Amino acid sequence: MTPRRDAARHRYSPAAFWRGVLSRWRTRRVLEVHLLVLFLLTAVASTALFLSCRQAQRGAEELASREAPAVQGLAAARLAALRADEEAHTVVSMNLIGIAGSGETYRSQLLAADQGLSRIADRTDLDLGTVKGLLDTYSTSLGLGTSLYRDQPLMREQKLKEADSLLTREAVGLVPRLGQLQREQLEHAEATVTPGPWQRAGWWLAEIALVMVALTLFSALFVLRDRCGRDWNPYLLAALVLTVLLAVVPLMTARSTADDLDAVVRALQQITAVSWDGDMELTEAQRHVTERSERVREELDGGVWTGQVYRGAFVGGLLVIVLPALGLGLRLDNDYWRRR
Repeated sequence: MTPRRDAARHRYSPAAFWRGVLSRWRTRRVLEVHLLVLFLLTAVASTALFLSCRQAQRGAEELASREAPAVQGLAAARLAALRADEEAHTVVSMNLIGIAGSGETYRSQLLAADQGLSRIADRTDLDLGTVKGLLDTYSTSLGLGTSLYRDQPLMREQKLKEADSLLTREAVGLVPRLGQLQREQLEHAEATVTPGPWQRAGWWLAEIALVMVALTLFSALFVLRDRCGRDWNPYLLAALVLTVLLAVVPLMTARSTADDLDAVVRALQQITAVSWDGDMELTEAQRHVTERSERVREELDGGVWTGQVYRGAFVGGLLVIVLPALGLGLRLDNDYWRRR
């Protein structure tokens, strides 16, 4: 390369351009401006990143602790109530009333439904008083129809019809009410994992601010070497590496978590569809719901590492504020502020 071409390359290089932009200000003023800009940018980036990570983690925790168990529990309770009705009619149709152990299956199903609703009530803010009252009344009618009036066919038939009405009456029966609650909880689960506009804006703000922080750190390192003849500042280098990590790791974690939560919601939709499928045998539907629910719990338990990333983002956000301030502050104090 000829000397002329080499001179032209240096004259029009990015370093030469930035040197020309900063040439109108004194070195001290340039470093102070960098210090101020870095402090503001890192504060904005850390705050936006912290709030975005917290929102993502909160959504995952809410789905794992409230929404998913509610959808699974309501589906299981609905199938248990239907299975209890089926088993009770089997006992009556096969004339097994009075035989020891003949009603154990439907009683165990009713007990499972009651316990499932109690667990849902303890873990969520759903008002299940009406549903539990219906279940208790239904259990009483079913018990009377299969035990007390076993020698009175007309009374037995009346009580069984009463139980069927309590179970399946449109809009107000036990099964329709459980189905409506299940739909509502599934909608809540879908809304929980869907990022809102403010959450998306927070991620965009955090990423843009972190990119600007990285560019400002590059500029500060360039000024220190170009004007002050200093070696690479370890504080600024550490802040630069940390900035890159904060721009990549939390965002990738959030995307991975979002994909996992979407898969969980799809599994909840499958559980809901199976619990409403009238063509599938109830025992098969219960088995499918139990297996899918277990896999959902395993998938949600596997996402606990997002809490570690959240805590890491919080600590990293604090460090990315402190390190540039410390690096430039010490340099300004040693070279300029003490000389006043």
